[in-house]
Amino acid sequence: MKIQERTGAGAGRSAAPAQPSVGDRLPTPPRERKPALAALAVLLILVGALGATMLVLQAGDRIEVVKVTKPIPAGGSANSSNTTSVMVAEDADIHYVLWNQRAELKKLKAVSTIPAGVVAVGEMFGDKAGVEAGKATVGLSLKAGQYPTGMKQGDTVAAYRVTADAAPSSGDSASGSSSSASGNAVIVDQARVTYVPPADTGSDQIVSSTNLAVTLTVDSDKAADLAQAASNSEVALVLVSGNSGN
Repeated sequence: MKIQERTGAGAGRSAAPAQPSVGDRLPTPPRERKPALAALAVLLILVGALGATMLVLQAGDRIEVVKVTKPIPAGGSANSSNTTSVMVAEDADIHYVLWNQRAELKKLKAVSTIPAGVVAVGEMFGDKAGVEAGKATVGLSLKAGQYPTGMKQGDTVAAYRVTADAAPSSGDSASGSSSSASGNAVIVDQARVTYVPPADTGSDQIVSSTNLAVTLTVDSDKAADLAQAASNSEVALVLVSGNSGN
């Protein structure tokens, strides 16, 4: 009798539900598709590709032009000391001066004062300089000792009338300039150096073996006296206050 009870108990345990097999997993819900996000991702990719293409095209249309680094006064010329190259986007409506045209540019004159930092365009230069009303330009041919060392385009100078024996020599420019200023008359007390050959080598310097070619812009009523003194080699220039230190 006891044996039958045990058997019955064992049978009851075997009737309990078994663990589900691997093949009987619960079905997962289908993934939700989002076509709007997919379309947005494709659109962003296309916009990025288009932007990169435009940058490449714009870089291909850039040109090398002349930029003014130091002020060029009216009648002055562009040279390697007051210009540099810069890349800009090509524009047919703007008459840029190309960097490879700088040799021809040196032969032209600024029609008006050109400030530093601007990109040069053709309208800024011409065969003749535009002289302000009441002003005149005078050319000088000076020997060493008749002009200060380091004089450059744009400087303000005073012009003194000196005789041949009073003109300062190259070996004693300081004492010679002092005696000339005290013993000779002032022709022009404020003159602008419109042109002086650049100090760098290889430039188009209009200089003879002994003389330096300089152009000054002065008041019209002083031009005749200055030209007469210059023709007799009786001019000495002195830097005056108001010049920049560079």
